[in-house]
Amino acid sequence: MWIGNLAFAADTLKHAENSHAGGESSSWMLHHISDSRTIDLEPFGHITLPQFPPIRIGGLEIDLSITKHVFFMWLVSLILIIVLSIVARSYKKQIVPHGLANLIEVFVVFIRDEIVLSVIGKDGLKYLHYFLTLFFFILLCNLFGLIPYGATATGNLAVTGGLAFLSFILIQLAGIRKHGLIGYYKGLVPHGVPAFVAPLMFIVEFLGLFAKAFALTVRLFANMTAGHIVILSLIGLIFIFKSVLVAPVSIAFAVFINLLEILVAFIQAYIFTMLTALFVGLSIHQH
Repeated sequence: MWIGNLAFAADTLKHAENSHAGGESSSWMLHHISDSRTIDLEPFGHITLPQFPPIRIGGLEIDLSITKHVFFMWLVSLILIIVLSIVARSYKKQIVPHGLANLIEVFVVFIRDEIVLSVIGKDGLKYLHYFLTLFFFILLCNLFGLIPYGATATGNLAVTGGLAFLSFILIQLAGIRKHGLIGYYKGLVPHGVPAFVAPLMFIVEFLGLFAKAFALTVRLFANMTAGHIVILSLIGLIFIFKSVLVAPVSIAFAVFINLLEILVAFIQAYIFTMLTALFVGLSIHQH
């Protein structure tokens, strides 16, 4: 954690010097929280990620180059595959879990009992694997943004939007699977609504389906970005006041926010998973 803050400070100093020399503006903060084509390892340099020529399909241009957030998403996925595979094999050797398997089981049981069963009911068990994948993926992406030289992929709107889109698809499929295509969309209008109000209610409820996905996208993105901005702002105070006397207080508060961000990482993974389960439950139990 201290190494990460010192790395922030070193890079901040470099940008501050460039700013005073007329080279760069105070937008150095965006350099840390936005996606890029390099992985910064200040003060040791940086790693340039592979780039590929864009693919053109009609008038659409698709860039499949690897960025910092893509790299860390791949890394998170690889870690999850390896760790969860090891945990799964351990159950073949012994019924009672120990060590890592015991830790993972705590989260699995919590998500099954306190989120899926309590919010959706037994109908939600068939989607448990999705909720588990969603929770662990978001949690690990959040935590990777807190380690030195790491990046928070969930602080990218494209990433949170992609996760929300997958949840949106699941919400619709769960409702259609339960009620049928016509029955599901017919159920968007509450029973007993006057006929002249029904068309308006349908439009409002239909738009609400997309509003739920939008809320999932923005909530996760904003919460994960806000913490990093606060940490960078606290460290930046050292260079704003141009005094070493500010450094102990600034670094102390930055470390405190860093510790708080660990809690936020767990909470945001839980909230995204819980809200997705809630929306799936609403599509299944429309009454």
